[in-house]
Amino acid sequence: MKASELRGKDEAALKKELSELLKAQFSLRMQVATQQLSNTSQLKKVRRDIARVKTVMNQKEAK
Repeated sequence: MKASELRGKDEAALKKELSELLKAQFSLRMQVATQQLSNTSQLKKVRRDIARVKTVMNQKEAK
C-alpha cells in the first residue's frame, strides 16, 4: 500500500483501513507467539502500513 493511495481516501475509509490493519497485526502476533507464522516479514509490512495510515490521518488533520 502506498501513501499516495491513502491520500485519496476519506477519513472514514482511513479509520476502517487502520482497524483492519490492527486486527491483522494482532493475528500475526498471535501466530508468532504460537510459532505458526512462517513468514515473519509480514509483521514488519503490517507495522509499516499502520504507520503510513496514521501519518496520512495526521496530515489530513493538520490541514
